[in-house]
Amino acid sequence: MAIGKVFGLFLKSLANKEVDLDSDTFKVMLCTSAYAPNQDTHQYKSQVTGEVAGTGYTAGGASLANVAATYDAATNTFKFDADDVVWPGSTFTARYAVIYDDTPSTAATKPLVGYIDFEADIPATNAPFQIVWNPAGILAQSTP
Repeated sequence: MAIGKVFGLFLKSLANKEVDLDSDTFKVMLCTSAYAPNQDTHQYKSQVTGEVAGTGYTAGGASLANVAATYDAATNTFKFDADDVVWPGSTFTARYAVIYDDTPSTAATKPLVGYIDFEADIPATNAPFQIVWNPAGILAQSTP
C-alpha cells in the first residue's frame, strides 16, 4: 500500500496544540469515491464527506491501536504508524482511508491527519476489509 498523504493543515493543528501524538485517540474512517480529499484546505473531520455505510462498518471508523510517532535521525524521517486495521464480515466499497484525531468532542474540532487513496474502488462482500499499512509507516516524511 502507498504511504499516505498528510493534510497540510495537520501541521497547523499540531502547532496550535490541537493534537497530541502521544496521548490522543486516532481513528481511520473509510470513504467512497464521492469524497474529494483536499490536502490544502481540509483540516477537520466535518469537511470529510462520503463515509461508507454497510455491514461490518461503524460510522466514524475504527480506532488505531499502538499509534507511534517516531523520528529516525539516521534517515531524517518522521513516521506516524499504527497496527493494521480490519473490518470483519464487511459489505461495502471504499476508495479512501482518512486518519483523524478523535479526541476533541465535535467533528468540527477533530483534526485530520492524513489519508490513503486506494487508487480504485475496493469492494468487500461479506468478507474482511483490511488495511495493511506500508512498512515505512502510515505517514512518513523525510526532512532535508
